[in-house]
Amino acid sequence: MVKIKINGKETKVEKGTTILKAAEKLDIKIPTLCYHPLLEPYSACRICMVEIKIGKRNELVTACNTVVENGMEIFTDSERALKARKMNIELLMARAPAAEPVKEIAKELGVEKTRFEIKDPNEKCILCGLCVRTCEQVVGAKAISFIERGADRKVSTPFGEPSEDCIGCAACAYFCPTEAITVEDLDKREVIHDEMILGPNSAIRVPIRQAVPMVPFIDEENCIHFKTGNCKLCEKVCEKEAINHDMEDEEIELEVGTIIIATGFKGFDAKKVPAYGYGRFKNVLTALEFERMVNASGPTGGQIRLADGREPESVGIIHCVGSRDENFNEYCSRVCCMYSLKFAHIIKERTNAEVYNFYIDMRAFGKGYEEFYHKLLEEGVHFIRGRVSEISDVALTPEEEGKLIIRVEDTLVGTVRRIPVDMAILSVGLEPNFGSDEITRMFNLSCSQDAFFLEKHPKLAPVSTAADGIFLAGTCQGPKDIPDTVAQAGAAASEALALADKGKFELEPVTAEINEELCSGCQLCIALCPFSAISYNKEKDISEVNEALCKGCGTCVAACPSGAAMQNHFRDEQIIAEIEGILSV
Repeated sequence: MVKIKINGKETKVEKGTTILKAAEKLDIKIPTLCYHPLLEPYSACRICMVEIKIGKRNELVTACNTVVENGMEIFTDSERALKARKMNIELLMARAPAAEPVKEIAKELGVEKTRFEIKDPNEKCILCGLCVRTCEQVVGAKAISFIERGADRKVSTPFGEPSEDCIGCAACAYFCPTEAITVEDLDKREVIHDEMILGPNSAIRVPIRQAVPMVPFIDEENCIHFKTGNCKLCEKVCEKEAINHDMEDEEIELEVGTIIIATGFKGFDAKKVPAYGYGRFKNVLTALEFERMVNASGPTGGQIRLADGREPESVGIIHCVGSRDENFNEYCSRVCCMYSLKFAHIIKERTNAEVYNFYIDMRAFGKGYEEFYHKLLEEGVHFIRGRVSEISDVALTPEEEGKLIIRVEDTLVGTVRRIPVDMAILSVGLEPNFGSDEITRMFNLSCSQDAFFLEKHPKLAPVSTAADGIFLAGTCQGPKDIPDTVAQAGAAASEALALADKGKFELEPVTAEINEELCSGCQLCIALCPFSAISYNKEKDISEVNEALCKGCGTCVAACPSGAAMQNHFRDEQIIAEIEGILSV
């Protein structure tokens, strides 16, 4: 440890600590612009000047890169130090008069204006070099550097043109202390609707904000290290040393007693309905994209904006996109009506826009949902009953110029209407998630006609499947809202725990069996059995049933050409006896 004095206060710090870090320990603020804790300091701005005294030596030094020595006395606000800072801030004010941080420090030091010549009143760059060092040393791209000399010195890409070496990481803008570097869209768009993502776009993130466990992962496609081999700043700041860029993906096999299928859903692809213009018109959004926009952590900070950055004056919300449609999905997705009403309420709350809801039937089925619907009626939301036929940008009147035109038949008044809006939101339905076919084959599950996983019984066993120990939770079983999903997930977890606690389960009494005398060994039943419960005995040249796997579905019994496959409790003699008993009454 090194013993020092800062402004008369004694303290001890570790050997190798800089004056700036030592002052922070005592809550003493020393102004600086070129310093960043993740980069090695090299005193470019020289605003952090302090006066030191050690032995007979008394001098001015920069606090960011001067290491303390034993017995050193440091004066951060001496007359000599303040005079040096004021001179340096005047030089920066002449160099970058538009830089707000420079103005703030000048105000703190009592400097109202600079005595030096100002060449460009709009300049913000103070030539600290943080961006150049970041691009070269941290990112490893070397896309920007200092060019020219003397008073003409500046930061630029080669020849002032967009560099092919730039990987678009925006690290230079992140480290810039004066916002002299900004990240802008090449097409000058304020809001890029079609590039919105559902979550933070940093290279290290959690899958979703409600992830359990809340464990982050590194996205190799966006991580600077996997692009250039450099960076690794995350390793420097992680106190637990929990980051390892050399780890590789691995598959782990586990033996389990129960399985809960919770594959979720995917939103309907709105591009399948070309009449709605999704992908052609910038201000036609899907529900998930709008949800991302109104989120406080979204690209607009929760503000509702058009692609050009303006606030919309009118918004149309189209229900049942991809649902209740013979061309796509005939079933109702359940959640669309209520999240459409939620969007209408948010738009009314945050903007002065007129809101139109285009619906087929309003299905406010849950607790308090009908009350919420009536609340929106009082807020002035327009409800038009009828399926929208198309969205176009073809204006027929001056009022429709520059608008999206929603063409719909209003079935309540019996006429076709053209509603001009600035933004259209497509309330897309829910569909089975990707990979459902593979899971169906893997676990021998059945699917309903709408391709969602089929439960054992819709009322008596809504979370169980025909396969023992496999349960369903959430929208993999069918469209449902959050409360129903949570309830079903709890039920599935309870079923799984109950089975694990019991340690055993009862077999179904109704199973198939093979009459060895009648079996010809054709093996047709083996190919048809959905539970892989039938195997072939080569020595006897017959098929055999594993009663522990058989679920008594009867597929093999119906298909057996020789009548060797029979179903316990449902033999032909028993069924005939039942029929005779009924007829004899």
